[in-house]
Amino acid sequence: MRTEDAAPAGLSRRRLLATAGAAGAAGLVVGGGAGAGVARAVRDEPVALNTVGSAYVPFEGARQAGIVGPAQAVGHLVAFDLVPGADRKAAAALLRRWSDAVRTMTRPGTTMTRPGTRSGTSPGGRDALPSSYDDQIAYDAGPSSLTVTFGFGRTFFGRTGLTGRLPGALAPLPDFAGDALDPKRSNGDLWVQIGADDALVAFHALRVLQKAARDTAGVRWQMNGFNRTPGATAHPMTGRNLMGQIDGTNNPKPTDADFDQRIFVPAGGSADSGSPAWMAGGSYAVVRRIRMLLDSWDHLSVARQEKVIGRRKSDGAPLSGGTETTPVDLAKVGADGALAIAGDAHVRVAAPASNGGAAMLRRAFSYHDGIGTDGTPDAGLLFVAWQADPLKGFVPVQRKLDGGDGLSRFLRHEASGLFAVPGGCGPGEYVGQRLLEE
Repeated sequence: MRTEDAAPAGLSRRRLLATAGAAGAAGLVVGGGAGAGVARAVRDEPVALNTVGSAYVPFEGARQAGIVGPAQAVGHLVAFDLVPGADRKAAAALLRRWSDAVRTMTRPGTTMTRPGTRSGTSPGGRDALPSSYDDQIAYDAGPSSLTVTFGFGRTFFGRTGLTGRLPGALAPLPDFAGDALDPKRSNGDLWVQIGADDALVAFHALRVLQKAARDTAGVRWQMNGFNRTPGATAHPMTGRNLMGQIDGTNNPKPTDADFDQRIFVPAGGSADSGSPAWMAGGSYAVVRRIRMLLDSWDHLSVARQEKVIGRRKSDGAPLSGGTETTPVDLAKVGADGALAIAGDAHVRVAAPASNGGAAMLRRAFSYHDGIGTDGTPDAGLLFVAWQADPLKGFVPVQRKLDGGDGLSRFLRHEASGLFAVPGGCGPGEYVGQRLLEE
């Protein structure tokens, strides 16, 4: 089972042993045979190549998977809109189909049914997908830490006659001065987050859900992202974003005393945030497509980049001193009498201490959608923030960033959405059942 604190078992560090030769560095060939100018990749110990593939995250539970665990190597964020005429009953049937399919794909064993298997139990030891979904894309692969998380947009409730169950916390996000949002890539009736450590497994899950939605819901928008692959570093590390910065150091941790209070709706719902009982154990996801103006950023010196962020680029340590995990000292003054962390530094403006204690769990993917006609990369961050109440989490922090964050000059918010993500489901249940049936 995939864990947050340890690298996948069996993955070891690689080292290159290069032989001496006149060909020099340009002549090195990794994995080649013996001879001058040839290097071969060797491992310190035998490696089980199926460790990444066999890792799995249970689908069933009090909370949906894909919120607390580390973001996987590949991600798809997809919004669906119900087709005209699709009602509450049709939506319930869709969520059941989706839940049953994900339950199958995330169980230990083979991800796909074997060729010719149409129903019942696959040779991999678990229920097979319906034959209409079984396209064999991920044939031979294991679950690869696959998670699929489902959420409801504000418009879903009006289209299914459920406005009486609309959470107050699902109020539209306010406009922010730095927004340049594309409505066609924002919001949606239903939201799905797919994550896996294998690209084919993630794509297969996407295709299965899209096929299962036919005649009930169509894709409104889709965004594809990625992160570092498990085992790519010598030991588990906080990831880096496309600006090269270590990103996520100050994320709330499940070991924090107030973690559940900040991230999840309590049992019975929350009157303060307007979260009804069907949201117990759930959370609210703010999704933002944030384009990074990388060419402008890269023209800055490393020292200037560090001042904008408030952390060293090399190791993520705050400019107030210490290591990556050392608490940021916002009052620290340097030898020149100036604040060690600049007044508009990102870590200062985003810190809970600067926002009345507001905090959210960030679980993002990077994205790159090619090079534009102007030669600049369409790349950045698929930002996903989880919180028990967006009005106490994302909104106050984003307002502060919008007005005083030095990093904002290098970012463009191009799409946005807010989704109510209910708690998980048990055996035989489906996600959202308490909303759609009770």
